Amino acid sequence: MQLNGEWEMVGSGVKRRLVALGKRMMAVQVRFDKGALGAPHTHPHEQLTQVLSGRFRFQVGPEVYELASGDLLCIPGGLEHSAQALEAGELLDIFSPLREDLLDGATASPE
Repeated sequence: MQLNGEWEMVGSGVKRRLVALGKRMMAVQVRFDKGALGAPHTHPHEQLTQVLSGRFRFQVGPEVYELASGDLLCIPGGLEHSAQALEAGELLDIFSPLREDLLDGATASPE
């Protein structure tokens, strides 16, 4: 199901919204101001991140990656990761299974 969720601030210079929701996966659009940091965190969900615009530095476990528009990164569940915007930009994060902590009342699409 395609959604146009409300933007929510999740950190200084970082906001996100839910844009698609299925039964076992979901997509979240994230906007960063230049220099904004998606703080180090972990969750059990697999995450596929596509850079829609801008440039980012990701730390995934001990590894560091610099990605630009069009690049993709797969982040295994349970591995600490963070993202810093080297310039203003947007990401599309796809999670599997659903991140219940991000749903806030949204419901998965019917079968």
